[in-house]
Amino acid sequence: MAADGQSNGKSKSKKDRAASMETGGQLNGEPGGDDLEIIPTAVPRAGDGYPSAAQAAGETALGLIGEAGRTLTEEDLRRINTPRGLIQLIKSKNVDLEEVRKTLLYEQELRQLQVELVRLQRWVQADGQRIAILVEGRDAAGKGGTIRRFTEHLNPRAMRVVALPKPTDDERGQWYFQRYIRQLPNKGEIVFFDRSWYNRAVVEPVMGFCSKKEHQRFLQQVTEFEHMLYEDGVTIIKFWFSISKEEQAKRFDARRQNPLKQWKLSPVDEKAQEMWDSYTRFKEEMFSKTHTTFSPWIIVKANDKQAARLESLRYVLNLLPYTGKDEAHIRLTPDPNVITRFHRKMAELDF
Repeated sequence: MAADGQSNGKSKSKKDRAASMETGGQLNGEPGGDDLEIIPTAVPRAGDGYPSAAQAAGETALGLIGEAGRTLTEEDLRRINTPRGLIQLIKSKNVDLEEVRKTLLYEQELRQLQVELVRLQRWVQADGQRIAILVEGRDAAGKGGTIRRFTEHLNPRAMRVVALPKPTDDERGQWYFQRYIRQLPNKGEIVFFDRSWYNRAVVEPVMGFCSKKEHQRFLQQVTEFEHMLYEDGVTIIKFWFSISKEEQAKRFDARRQNPLKQWKLSPVDEKAQEMWDSYTRFKEEMFSKTHTTFSPWIIVKANDKQAARLESLRYVLNLLPYTGKDEAHIRLTPDPNVITRFHRKMAELDF
């Protein structure tokens, strides 16, 4: 299969290929050699990995490979050797072809962005940069999954993921920021905080893990703390992954049903829906008091996991002036429909 859309020495225009897919892509006939390359050129906006809603009455609902009734057999796997066999197999299993197309595009873009992240890390090491990326958001907002996409191809010697457990008795007697200071990036290092010192801004006051006085002291000190880091040359990137209440409930339910993800559910998670309004109140106070020009909050609309991951990677790549950036073969400017800076006139912060 030719990468530029050619088959048997001939090529189709993008318009012709798109029209072919809209009309079924010759699923009932003899598909051409480049049928599998007919994927949308826009970043997917729908789909979170959950089964799509049933189609109109009388039609068979489409689903994902791996669901009941859509498991691939040994014979099925042999049929995947040709584009025609793959397309016919997908159709015979009632798999959602549109979802397959979106996933193919997502994986393609993700790989290209991860290549750029490797370049970025080389620049960080060579230039002695110190990068701290804070990933915050409600429970089940996709924080951990995004961090994994950031880090899976980076050199672990120059990168760390920090996800601190609850403080020990000794740490509770220390200055609140003390245990986080030990985790800050060294020269030539990128550190990802899977939740950070901002636990004290939202989670702790909501769950009663800190006093009102401790919460207010944190809000007074955190901007000064971050300004000292900024003046010392540390780059701080603060992401907030924003999801709707309905989407959070859906993801919690998916975790309960998936034995491989049940470890993600904690007592705090189980109270997230019940405490939704309280989270909102403390979150908005956090934004209004800790959003600064030197350390702004970047809001990621995360109902669509794939789009949130791609655009977060793009934001970091677009922000930092790494060597080789001008040679990138993929768009680095983040989509403003997914990534926005917080501003105090925002009426709604959960999407």
